[in-house]
This record gives sequence, C-alpha cells and structure tokens, in this order.
Amino acid sequence: MDRIINPPVSMSLFFFLFLLLPLLFFMLFINIISISFTKLGFHPSFAFLLLFGSLIGSFINIPLKELESEGDFLSYKPSRLGWFFPEPVIERKTVKTVIAANVGGAMIPVLVSGILIFRCPEMLPAIIIGTIICVLVSYMVAQPVPGMGIAMPIFVAPLTSAVVAVILAALFPGTARTVVAYTSGVLGVLVGADLLNLDKIKKLGAPTASIGGAGTFDGIFLTGILAVLLV
Repeated sequence: MDRIINPPVSMSLFFFLFLLLPLLFFMLFINIISISFTKLGFHPSFAFLLLFGSLIGSFINIPLKELESEGDFLSYKPSRLGWFFPEPVIERKTVKTVIAANVGGAMIPVLVSGILIFRCPEMLPAIIIGTIICVLVSYMVAQPVPGMGIAMPIFVAPLTSAVVAVILAALFPGTARTVVAYTSGVLGVLVGADLLNLDKIKKLGAPTASIGGAGTFDGIFLTGILAVLLV
C-alpha cells in the first residue's frame, strides 16, 4: 500500500516564515543595539531615542567639503558577454568628490562618545590611550577602494577596542570597560580609517565620500556597538 507523507508545515506557511526572516534579523539587530546603549549606562528610553535617531539619521548626509582632482580612474563596461563579465577601463577625467558626514553612522556615535567622556572625566587617560591604539590599528588596516571610499575588515576595530578596554580597565582601577571600548572604538575608526585617509579620497573617483555613510551598518557605528558587547 502506498503511503502519503504530508509535510509538517504547508508550503504557504513555510514561504510566509521565509519572508519573515529579514524582519526577525532586523529586530534582533535592533535589540542588540538597545542592549549596548543600556550597558553604557543610558536609560532605556534614552537608548531607544539614540537607536531611533541612528536609524533615521542613516539617511541624512551633511556635506562638509568638495574636492576636485584629475587623474586615472577605474570604471567598467560590458564585454562581449555582457555585464556578467565586465571589462575594466582606465579613464583620465576630472572628478568632484563631496566629503560628507552621515548623521546616524558618524555624528550620533561621536555625540554618544562625547556624552560618555563628559559623564566620566576620570576615565579620560584610559580613553585617550585606547583611542590612540585604535587609531593606529585602523589606519594600518584601512584600504582605499576605487570608486567607493575607505574600507576595513569589520571585526578588527571592535576586537581591538574590546581587548584594549579590558587591559586598560585592569591598569586604571575604577575604569568602566564598556565606556573605554565604545569611545576608543568609535573615535579610533573615525580618525584612523576616515580622517587620516581624506587625502586619498580624491584619488578614488567616488562622487561622494560620506564619513559613516553606511549608516547603522557603518564601521564607526558597528565598532562601538560590537565592542560593548564583547566586553
């Protein structure tokens, strides 16, 4: 006798659950950010305000400066096989690059760092030492990417700031690891990866170079969040 095996979940329900996965991951990401802000000593309501401001601010770029340069820039054109196999083309042209600051990805993390420093001035020596170390590491691993901007491995800065925070907390009694991890990570990436590489931006051919331009998924923002979680 033939047996008919019914799946435990109907295909329509399975498809619906599959569509919910991005929403679940997004909610998990939001919860992680809220936990990090709370660990920094912020009231849950203020942590939610920072989170909401970061998400909305990720769509806002504030222009700071415009650069103009002439040089050889890499672009691509379709080959005989189409866009699936593009051919690189070197073109000499004049390009204008707008340097901007992203509100959610850069300005809010810097604001949070400023609040933490203001609230914990006794931790300033540890924060300065941690920031200098993170600046050096970020500068060494950051790489210019033609047509895009400055990129660096996502986990290098959070791991560095977390390890540095643990060590400095042991050397400086009364120092909160979370505060040092967040501030040194955020300021270290901002200075080491972005500000110290501004002279390379005009050679990359990118129309816009936004500091923190990936919003809540930018290295500056994520470094602070992940560093706090790691300590």
